[in-house]
Amino acid sequence: MITISNSVQISENEIEWQFIRSSGAGGQHLNKVSTAAQLIFDIKASSLPAFYQQALLKKADHRITKSGKIIIKCQQSRSQDFNRQTALAQFISLVASASIVQKKRIATKPTKGSQQRRITTKKQKGMTKDLRKNKADY
Repeated sequence: MITISNSVQISENEIEWQFIRSSGAGGQHLNKVSTAAQLIFDIKASSLPAFYQQALLKKADHRITKSGKIIIKCQQSRSQDFNRQTALAQFISLVASASIVQKKRIATKPTKGSQQRRITTKKQKGMTKDLRKNKADY
């Protein structure tokens, strides 16, 4: 079982693993060993609570596809096991972030002083532009 929070756990058979060849430098070793780990998790077909599912599907994250799957690819290390652990840690943090509720923003009005300062600077800039004008053009 994979623990997301105190009350949310996911069974390991809900996560699909694929091990593929890493890209980048590495020489001949790279061409014959599949060290990159790719984690695939279907949000809609999971045992996650509905609140988590809705929050994850609304998230604007490049790792979540339009079809509702989380795909995390990790190829940081030359070790397959390390890449697998890193991808799992990224997955847990992504799912846990869905439970964090953003605070509502309270709109504030500009103060009288800030409004007056804004208008006076606008008037000053307008006056300097008037002084730059060539009066012979009129």
